[in-house]
Amino acid sequence: MSILPPDLPRLRTLVTYLRGELGRVEKALAAAEEQETLAPSRRAPKEPPAWLVERGIGNGRPPARVHTGDCRDTGNRCVPADADQIRQLLTQGMPACIHCRPDAALGVLE
Repeated sequence: MSILPPDLPRLRTLVTYLRGELGRVEKALAAAEEQETLAPSRRAPKEPPAWLVERGIGNGRPPARVHTGDCRDTGNRCVPADADQIRQLLTQGMPACIHCRPDAALGVLE
């Protein structure tokens, strides 16, 4: 237990000081809570899609190649796809990435 001064002027000074400190702590707490509400999107990165279709360049951007979701040879022209879409594209002759081999992963070999 702390020992407080017995006289009125020093007690009033302590109250003024502590109110100021409490205000600063409440502002810091509000800022931390605001950051916490924004942080969940930064905490856990989204899981990459299992399969990707790489779009070509040009008018209509037709599919150009297929990849697994964790392929290192993908760019910003890839869109997520499901396994059935990838199988269908492979059976239609779409080239598979030579690095991640989605055709081997799905069992759709030539």
